[in-house]
Amino acid sequence: MSEVSSETTNREQEAKPERGGGPKEFFSRFLTGAGPIVVAWLILCAILAATAPNFLTFNNLTQIVVQSAVIGIAAVGETFVIITAGIDLSVGSAVALAGMLAGIVMQGGGGTVVGILVALGIGTLIGIFNGFSTTILRITPFIVTLAVLSMGRGLTLAVSNGKTVYGFPASYNAIGQGSVLGVPYLAWITLGVFLVGYVVLSRTVFGHQVYAIGGNREAARLAGIPTRWVSFLVYAIAGLCSGLSAVVLTSQLGSALPSNATGLELEVIAAVVIGGTSLFGGRGGMGGTLVGVLLIGTLSNGLTLLNVSPFWVQFVQGGVIFLAVLIDALNRRREGG
Repeated sequence: MSEVSSETTNREQEAKPERGGGPKEFFSRFLTGAGPIVVAWLILCAILAATAPNFLTFNNLTQIVVQSAVIGIAAVGETFVIITAGIDLSVGSAVALAGMLAGIVMQGGGGTVVGILVALGIGTLIGIFNGFSTTILRITPFIVTLAVLSMGRGLTLAVSNGKTVYGFPASYNAIGQGSVLGVPYLAWITLGVFLVGYVVLSRTVFGHQVYAIGGNREAARLAGIPTRWVSFLVYAIAGLCSGLSAVVLTSQLGSALPSNATGLELEVIAAVVIGGTSLFGGRGGMGGTLVGVLLIGTLSNGLTLLNVSPFWVQFVQGGVIFLAVLIDALNRRREGG
């Protein structure tokens, strides 16, 4: 029993950054473990700057951030889930359903605040359902979230009758289309979400418990950590982030489409894994996820500027995901051996 407690405590201490220090130390902690992916991203940027026209222009760099906002915000929630060795495949359908219901409410006369609350509420409810099913009903996360992916997409089509919903308040559309100091609101929102995620994951008892569960769930339970409750909450957090992503996406487009966010779950999981979060749990962080999101966005943008066929863009993205998972698996084998 004492050995189990010691193991869990050590895992929490490894995940817990030292306090204090200035901006340099803060960014160093934020990017802990993300060194290789940062280098890869910088190399990619250098290559594209030399080969792709207009890559380094302010407008294009801003566009990369805007296009990555939906993936980035959803990836924050997914990071919590994957660190616990779970998975959430329902992200795309959660974003679509939350955005559609919020759009229907606003089209019917609801204001901006009501629309935002509906989207956040629906996303959180989906996350709560996932958490309840995995922790109380003890169904495998992959199966649960795969089923919710299908149910959510079908419900989106049903409530919308397969039609696009539009006519949102101008103040709502401004969230995804406006800017301040020349920087889009979406960039500020995304950065804010990542900072909150970082603080919760790295600076709170809850965050340390998330790492402990991912490192060894049984050891964490025997050490007194409420594993079911923590696991339940990470899915609720993922759902909340999906709801916010729905607000970002629909305000950016000025409409809600039944096909919105199709395949988003794969891009989100890819960003998290590429950023260094292990699919086996217990390892990862918000800094790595942020760089993973930027790498995917930069890669897609650069290949588009180079007039590469969209089919090849998807192939290259898949190849990058494969390499990230392979590296993660090899690292686990080396540590185990």
